[in-house]
Amino acid sequence: MIPRRERLPLTLLLTLVLGTTVPADEPTVSNPLDDPKSFPIAVWLQAPANAERYRSIGINTYVGLWRGPTEEQLDILDAAGMRLICGQNDRSLRFKDRATIIGWMHGDEPDNAQRLPEGGGYGPPIATKTIVDQYRVIKQTDPDRPVLLNLGQGVAWDGWRGRGVRTNHPEDYPDYVEGCDIASFDIYPACHDHPDVAGNLWYVPLGVERLRQWTEDRKPVWCCIETTRINNSDYSPSPSDTRVEVWMALIQGARGIIYFCHQFQPNFIEAGLLADDAMSREVAALNRQIQELAPVLHAPDRPDLARVSSSNEDVPIAVAVRQYDGATYLFAVSMRDGETTATFTLPDSGDVRVEVLGEDRAIDAAEGTWQDRFEGYQVHLYRILNNDE
Repeated sequence: MIPRRERLPLTLLLTLVLGTTVPADEPTVSNPLDDPKSFPIAVWLQAPANAERYRSIGINTYVGLWRGPTEEQLDILDAAGMRLICGQNDRSLRFKDRATIIGWMHGDEPDNAQRLPEGGGYGPPIATKTIVDQYRVIKQTDPDRPVLLNLGQGVAWDGWRGRGVRTNHPEDYPDYVEGCDIASFDIYPACHDHPDVAGNLWYVPLGVERLRQWTEDRKPVWCCIETTRINNSDYSPSPSDTRVEVWMALIQGARGIIYFCHQFQPNFIEAGLLADDAMSREVAALNRQIQELAPVLHAPDRPDLARVSSSNEDVPIAVAVRQYDGATYLFAVSMRDGETTATFTLPDSGDVRVEVLGEDRAIDAAEGTWQDRFEGYQVHLYRILNNDE
């Protein structure tokens, strides 16, 4: 989660959700992910003092607490209606009965080369067997809460040298994900400093796709999203970059989002997302849209219901198709930074009316076919109704 040279000592992992405040003495919920009307949207390692501000832009979960959890931290999170995923240790187990804590987590990025003591450089990643053994201990201590595992950018980018001796060894990952209930990863292409990755936003959905394959779709996959320049003094992700990355991840099947909010260069800002008014506004609008569509996003994907083609073979269009409450939803994103016209077809559907969500326009699709323009990385979200509705 943190670029290697700036790594913080606490963990990064992912998000579960609940939208309402739960009193501290309420029994622990078995699995908040069972709520089909809410979607997990989190921030990583942020101060509880900002919980109300994060709540106001649609965040519902904290992942990790600096030197926590403490009773005071949990009280602040409760007051903001915020949930928590944290490491399982003697300190956190003192609060095992508090419903605020909805999940446990491993240490961050065990798949990366690990720092050796006393300035000895870096050794190999944590062994996959160690992660699985730790997972079993966590589950034995508390079988009711899910265990989250966040992995590094090697999930999406085989050439990530931060894996040390295990660089270019993607075969490790199916074993890693045996040590969790929910798998996550992070890569930040908009502000990346390596030419193989920089600006290639499609690394985000690629990582989601690979984790789904490695888990054989048996476990939810989460995705971490950049909102600041992190260590890049020359470029910061735009609000559009963040929006596209989120929808790329969701269309590829991500079941939770975590925003990375820290900035390290040119100066340190813990809550960099909150310090950027334009990004905060975009994230707030994006989170509202996600929660409005939460029941749709939780519905099973129905790829059999639609076909899509692109006029530019260098700019493929990815889609997710869902049905909910009598309507069909088709979410589409261009997976490369180029222009194309996409043709969508709903076989055997007849004439339909296509509402383009958030764009104040609609399309009449004769015999279930319509076209739309995609310029650069762009997202269009369609809701399809019969013409008589």
